[in-house]
Amino acid sequence: MSPQPATDQRPLLVERQGAVETFIINDAPRNRMGLDFMDALETEIERVARDSGVRAIVIRGAGEEHFSVGMDLKQLPKGIARMGSAEAVFDQRLRVLRAIENLPKPAIAVLYGYCLGGGLELPLACHFRLAAAEGAKIGLPELDLGSVPAWGGSARLTRCIGRDRPEALRIGLVSEVWPLAELFRRAHDLASELAEMPAVAVAGVLRCVVGAGEKSLEEGIAEERRAVLSTMGTPDQREGMQAFLEKRKPRFNTEP
Repeated sequence: MSPQPATDQRPLLVERQGAVETFIINDAPRNRMGLDFMDALETEIERVARDSGVRAIVIRGAGEEHFSVGMDLKQLPKGIARMGSAEAVFDQRLRVLRAIENLPKPAIAVLYGYCLGGGLELPLACHFRLAAAEGAKIGLPELDLGSVPAWGGSARLTRCIGRDRPEALRIGLVSEVWPLAELFRRAHDLASELAEMPAVAVAGVLRCVVGAGEKSLEEGIAEERRAVLSTMGTPDQREGMQAFLEKRKPRFNTEP
């Protein structure tokens, strides 16, 4: 899926195809995530969470050079003036990433080129990460700037891969690796596949998986039971059972 023309100066572009929306960081080639971008992303994530017509999202950068180099640090003084403190600036970013992580529908990040700082922390909050076979420069370079990750990167990365692992696919940092020429289409195809699954059940699975490492076994089992019960008697659950009995492919998400 190609992004909208470069003449469109909005920091975040949103494209809709069926039940899938693609979010595009519109600051090619480096796709910095500035203040206006984060404001727009927060608004759009809140909307998607409420919109039953959207059942999966893909997040990518504009162009084919880089996903994102992260925060536009030159805007930090402006952000402090606008929001009152550096803490408020970072709190918003943590809030937005947490909202993505807690979406009741799948979020897929597409990694290629530079994925640095916030450009890695945002994908870490997504449920799936697809990477280019040509390689992606993935990392948290904040130490080189005399700082530390500020958007939950160290916590999510450690939970995702452990403390000391080098190979992204083998260790589970990314879900799949594809040639760049096929990467964006594969991300959309995966989102479309997930969008066809029963929405209530998908939301339940995401609740079970997100934060699973922080829960006790008993808490995890209780969350799973709540997810199961939430699907009982729904149109999709009835359709799934009927399709099984009739030996056909189910047609989910056709009723409210």
